[in-house]
Amino acid sequence: MARNDPRSLASTFAGYFVLVFFALVFLYPFVIQIATSFKTEPNAAANPLSPIPDPVSLGGYEQVFLGTDLPLWLGNSLLVTVIITVGRVLLDSMAGYALARLRFAGRRALFSAIVAIIAVPGVVLFIPKFLVLNQLGIYDSYTALILPVIADAAGVFIMKQFFESVPVSVEEAARIDGAGVFRTYWSVVLPMARPALLTLTIISFQSSWNEFPHSLVAVQDPALFTLPRGLADLVSGSLGKGTQYPLKLGAAVLATIPVAVMFVVFQRYFVRGANEGSEKG
Repeated sequence: MARNDPRSLASTFAGYFVLVFFALVFLYPFVIQIATSFKTEPNAAANPLSPIPDPVSLGGYEQVFLGTDLPLWLGNSLLVTVIITVGRVLLDSMAGYALARLRFAGRRALFSAIVAIIAVPGVVLFIPKFLVLNQLGIYDSYTALILPVIADAAGVFIMKQFFESVPVSVEEAARIDGAGVFRTYWSVVLPMARPALLTLTIISFQSSWNEFPHSLVAVQDPALFTLPRGLADLVSGSLGKGTQYPLKLGAAVLATIPVAVMFVVFQRYFVRGANEGSEKG
């Protein structure tokens, strides 16, 4: 079919139209979120779907910083997220390597259990999780926020699948040179897993930064609230009457920025690492 054929041009135009349409559908709520955060309270209530604030106001952001515990929530979220992300990358990669390379009794059953955990809805674990935290005496603490989610079944699955794609000959050569299992994993195989590690880092950071259900079960002390828990209080109207759209959406914008920056930065390194891996292959 010729490149300038009318049917080909019409098909291309229709394809781009559909893509642009759905892009606008997905992006418009974010535009409304940012625009509303710069609106005044009356303007936000009268024109909630307008993408243009009239007049532009920073009152919502002033209320966020002066009238809420946002700095505390940000600090708690940053502490919890960094520890969980580092822990998941380390523990999930170690567990994935053990399942992919080490031969021990019950390995297949253990991997089947990990896959089964991925399929279990998190909501069914709320009551058991609360009972375990309470019984261990760590309820309402940073330990309760971090320890139960510091390893992730999906991360173990991702790392196992990647390690199985690494040629065994690479590890055999390291063992001939005298490297043990951990040295082979740490110095030889792990550097080759950079694309998978970066993917796991992005997923772990995003999920732990946005984690709300677990924080709802693990803590009740306002001093331990993470950002999602604090925002939930704002949405529930704990600050008083009124819609308070600029305040709530201003806080939501601030909560979105770290995840967006994290994704953009690591996406660049992920693409670079994937390209290097394909060139080596």
